[in-house]
Amino acid sequence: MTSENVEDANVDEPVTVDDTEQADAAADTAAAQPAGDEASTADAQVAELTDALQRERAQFANFRRRSAEEQLQAVDRGKQVLVEKLLPILDDLDRARDHGDLVEGPLKALADKLGDVLTSEKLVKFAEPGEVFDPELHEAIQNDGSGDTPVIGNVFRVGYRLGDKVIRHAMVTVTDPVPAPEQ
Repeated sequence: MTSENVEDANVDEPVTVDDTEQADAAADTAAAQPAGDEASTADAQVAELTDALQRERAQFANFRRRSAEEQLQAVDRGKQVLVEKLLPILDDLDRARDHGDLVEGPLKALADKLGDVLTSEKLVKFAEPGEVFDPELHEAIQNDGSGDTPVIGNVFRVGYRLGDKVIRHAMVTVTDPVPAPEQ
């Protein structure tokens, strides 16, 4: 304590040198304590704001990832809608090919170009006679076999797959496999 503090102190209590040193130490501790509290409060605020920033950055990264996925899904959905609209045309071209109308000429060139474009977009035809019957891919309209090892007999409508997704199931008859000739 300073001399002014000693004069202001209660006169009834005698002031000793030890009391003065303890009072100074207590004042120093009290002065240091709020600064320590302020520092720990500031550190807590920095930690809290850092956590909030990290959460916001994670949310933004998730938003960007979801947006990119949704954009890819929208593109895939658009391709699927277009292919579904083109399926009747592809069926007509297949019938014309089976009839022999696509052997030569401009219609053959058109059919080949359309097939190449759709193949480049990962459109795949499936269901050929003799293939193993798969109920996930093929729609059976008639069963002429025993059912032990079913295979496709006749194909009434080919199926199409765009990438990994089935666009249209094949309409087929199911039969037993043709036994291999014995030697």
